[in-house]
Amino acid sequence: MSIPDLTRITTLLLDADGTLFPSEEPAFVASAVVTRDFARRFGLTGDFSADHLRRTTTGRNFRTTAQELAEGQGVRLDADQLEAWVEREKTEVTAYLGQVLRPRPEVVAALSALRRRYRLAVVSSSALTRLAACFTASGLDGLLPAERRFSAEDSLPVPTSKPDPAVYRFALARLGAAPHQALALEDSATGAASAVAAGIATAGLVQFVPAGERAERAERLRQAGAAWVRHSWEEFAADLADDTARVGT
Repeated sequence: MSIPDLTRITTLLLDADGTLFPSEEPAFVASAVVTRDFARRFGLTGDFSADHLRRTTTGRNFRTTAQELAEGQGVRLDADQLEAWVEREKTEVTAYLGQVLRPRPEVVAALSALRRRYRLAVVSSSALTRLAACFTASGLDGLLPAERRFSAEDSLPVPTSKPDPAVYRFALARLGAAPHQALALEDSATGAASAVAAGIATAGLVQFVPAGERAERAERLRQAGAAWVRHSWEEFAADLADDTARVGT
């Protein structure tokens, strides 16, 4: 994958969970409780532990996971049933994240520096209410206001999830930006694939990935099309600090 010309970039499109804050692990702790209840209700079998769900479904929202679990075992869900479970999962995970997340000074510092040079926006598979709780708990409300948050669950006419590129295309249209003017930052292969499919140069960030999984995640990000991968927000911000920057691998 060739390194993009960073001098053309005007807009940074940032994934949220696992990228802006370490929400993946606690989110799956709460989500796994709902997923296990969902599985029992519909007679589904499998490993529904928080760790397994995190490893296998990171980058997708609960709506997509629930549909795939049910369809994979021949269970048909009507729209009202699905919406009820989606709403329960959203409510419980949002409440939990709002309690456990804390501001990360290195993220706040990097975003504060980057917004002086770039327009910042958020592109996520998560619901807007969940994002709002996470941003408030993480001290990011002032840096990433609500009008620049785009959700595959809530912003689109039909809810979807990454790796569908629809939410990235929607964000570009709303922001009036061309794909070559944007750079996406993702922590998962699913998210990177979404951005790349929308024609957007993509970087990977593994700061909040468990230490023992970072090498594997970095490789999966590259395979999904990420042009380069960094281990910290400080490193990523440094990549974009120079007008003439060409990032090395």
